[in-house]
Amino acid sequence: MKELSLILFLFPLLLIAQDKRALTVEDLWAMKRINSFDVSTDGKMIVFAATSYSIEENKGNSDIYLVNSDGSNLKSLKNSDKNESSPLFVPGSNRISYLLDGQIWTCNPDGSGEEKLTDVYTKVTEYEWSPSGDKILFTSSVYSDCKTQECNKQKDEEKEASKVKASIFTELMYRHWDEWRNGKVSQLFLFDVKEKSFADVTSDGKFDIPPIALGSSNDYNFSPDENQIAFTMNIDLFISSSTNNDIFIYDLNKIGADEKSLNRSAVNPPVTEGKISQSNGNDNQPVYSPDGKYITFSSMKRAGFEADKQDLVLFDREKKTLTTLTDNFNLSVGEIIWSNDSKTLYFTAETETNNSIYKIDIQTAEIELLHKENTNTKIQLSEDGKTLFFLKQRSDLPDEIFSLSTDGKNILKQITFLNKDLLSQVEFEPLETFWCEGANGDKVQSILIKPPFFDPNKKYPMIFLIHGGPQGHWADDFHYRWDIQLFASKGYVVVAPNPRGSTGYGQKFTDEISLDWGGKVYTDLMNAYDYALKNYNFIDSRNTFAAGASYGGYMINWIEVHTDRFNALVNHDGVFNLESEYGTTEELWFPEWEFGGTPWQNRELYQKWSPHMYIQNAKTPMLIIHGANDFRVPEEQAFQLFTSLQKLGIESKLLYFPDESHWVTKSQNSVLWWNTVFDWFNEHKKREDL
Repeated sequence: MKELSLILFLFPLLLIAQDKRALTVEDLWAMKRINSFDVSTDGKMIVFAATSYSIEENKGNSDIYLVNSDGSNLKSLKNSDKNESSPLFVPGSNRISYLLDGQIWTCNPDGSGEEKLTDVYTKVTEYEWSPSGDKILFTSSVYSDCKTQECNKQKDEEKEASKVKASIFTELMYRHWDEWRNGKVSQLFLFDVKEKSFADVTSDGKFDIPPIALGSSNDYNFSPDENQIAFTMNIDLFISSSTNNDIFIYDLNKIGADEKSLNRSAVNPPVTEGKISQSNGNDNQPVYSPDGKYITFSSMKRAGFEADKQDLVLFDREKKTLTTLTDNFNLSVGEIIWSNDSKTLYFTAETETNNSIYKIDIQTAEIELLHKENTNTKIQLSEDGKTLFFLKQRSDLPDEIFSLSTDGKNILKQITFLNKDLLSQVEFEPLETFWCEGANGDKVQSILIKPPFFDPNKKYPMIFLIHGGPQGHWADDFHYRWDIQLFASKGYVVVAPNPRGSTGYGQKFTDEISLDWGGKVYTDLMNAYDYALKNYNFIDSRNTFAAGASYGGYMINWIEVHTDRFNALVNHDGVFNLESEYGTTEELWFPEWEFGGTPWQNRELYQKWSPHMYIQNAKTPMLIIHGANDFRVPEEQAFQLFTSLQKLGIESKLLYFPDESHWVTKSQNSVLWWNTVFDWFNEHKKREDL
């Protein structure tokens, strides 16, 4: 009788399990992706933007939604066939603002009463409201030598009409990541809501605000009294080799009535006036305390190093003093927000495979870990200070809005469930981690994901994933391009190590890859590989594969010429020839730090760690993937590698995207990417019956 009762109890669970299926690439593109959100002043409502994609149409569309902060009454606010994005509650009113066609609009909470606030030819990129709701700071890309919107329009029209499409460059950083700069810079403008006028208030037009690289998503802010703004800018003359972003302040009272026009401010102060940061490294993310006494910002000490430890620095506005709050904290600070009483700062930090939430007392510098697990971003605090709101994701959950109580009980609550129905159909195995000994006896952590419907009595092939950066990490997140659950979905065990150079394990561990790209990190990786084979008997040692992108692609090339342990390799946008890559990439501070100067200053080190110097040792079949618009690791790297492998008679295949950059972002291209990768692995499996 007991056995019958147990069967009856388990039968519904068995039916549910049987109804589930493995994750597919189509699932990734069927999910709604939350981009940003904002919490109302009274803490009762949340407005957010989410993008939905169509594989058939090969594009996405951003819409805006409203939900009560307890998760009830989810409704669509704006869902046209155009992109509505960046929603914010308008301070001091019952209105909601958003971006549409590059302009700032507002509407009522029911979507009615639409009003177009701005009419800027060069269009609004990002924006931020003043505390009173009377002013807006916004960014827009303009020609550096244009003082009016009419000038920008005229230049664009002349370029469009001209039969000559050539460009002339006189300085570096003429292109960045995936776009040509074309003589434009991002500038910061002040918009007067009542007068419907704006002025460029921050520079003479030469320097980007926010900076072109290494800034944050929070690089300009109003003071509480709205008399001052703080912003991030890099004024070095050779920005392609500089990480020296700095924090500047600007007195808004310097803008006279005659300057409030559709043109740039006629009188701008020298940009060096008002600089409050002192580090030669990367300073960014200036945020005023609610009481107006302080500006806090994040700061790196070392010049030229983009992955230095990022500290919390406190600027006393009255005393003009700087205090570093996190000298004794070994991790790097991410996002920053103030408590409403100006006594505490909340911040995020990568912590092993998580992006965790901490708080710090500004008087004692005492730090408390509030929430460790998973990847948590976009933190906001309710007006009463009792609740933190943020986006949370993990390997089996795309970004959703969560809340966390700040009363010491740390009660966690999920607010949105945008992809609940789809996710309920998919079988996920939980994320696991293991530690092993790496180079010099240091401990190295790896993520392990088992395939769906895992059977411990079976043997499974393994995919060994190597992350990019190299100063990055594999995290407990839901990655739409390199999704560890999707790699596992075809019946693979996934092992994703965080070797030397990874973030989240202290700055010393991060530092130890620089000048040593194929050294300790390679030992860490191969030790993790060997450990997995030795300790997990469900991994089929006859069938192992490795894949990586960017630095991970570099390491795939290094593996190609240093071991034959893998059946086949996948290299996405990886560096092959370090010397030629220096001459074609754009952010020169990166190779100059990682290899101790330029190739002509330290050629020996460039050659020591360059896979092309050892290509004659290649043995393993390799799939090479690259995008034409990748200016970080330009396409010539893939062409050199493919030519070499073909000439050596090594089985190789090149998947080339003429319309992609460092990433694959178009849905149909993504489907091709995943299918090609899985086909490549499948072609090189050793089968027991052969």
